[in-house]
Amino acid sequence: MLEKLYGKALPLVKTSQWPINIPNILTVGRILLTPLFVILLLKGYFFLALLTFTLAGISDGLDGFIARCFNQRTVIGAYLDPIADKFLLIAAYVTLAVLDIVPGWISVLVISRDTLILAGIAVFTFSDIRPSIRPTLLSKCTTAAQLGLVFIALLEPDVPLAFPVALPVLWLTAALTICSGLHYMLVGVSVLQKGLEKNHQPDR
Repeated sequence: MLEKLYGKALPLVKTSQWPINIPNILTVGRILLTPLFVILLLKGYFFLALLTFTLAGISDGLDGFIARCFNQRTVIGAYLDPIADKFLLIAAYVTLAVLDIVPGWISVLVISRDTLILAGIAVFTFSDIRPSIRPTLLSKCTTAAQLGLVFIALLEPDVPLAFPVALPVLWLTAALTICSGLHYMLVGVSVLQKGLEKNHQPDR
């Protein structure tokens, strides 16, 4: 039944029978931590915001580790985990830009990349295309750089990007975000073209 619903994407995920497990609880917890993180930032409680963001980042790595090592992967978890990551990052960069802690242009880059990915998923869904896509090494490095920049910015929010390592991380994050976005665009166009050709092949 699940194979009929999720097509080719399902074999990539070794699912457990019960969706309520520790990895998914951690993922939902990360989603719930995001509004708390934003509220703490807006109230000026930067140290507490940093702790909340760090906790969310730890949960991101922990849920994936537990899911892989204890065979607790689920279909809903495969969808929730990237949503939780993007929710946290978009909220962080929008809030930090509003507070002038990070440059606005880097927030635009981060949000544009994530919007591009979500738009691509929507196009695939409406086109009845279910590609088997896993996060690439470039995508993982991009996410790590984006998380790292937020962490560095929160260490000294009164003097935005004051640390010597901050500017290199800023430009590295920008470069990785642009490259990752272009990569997703090229792969997405290729997959869409192949999917449309396959779906519109005449019946024999």
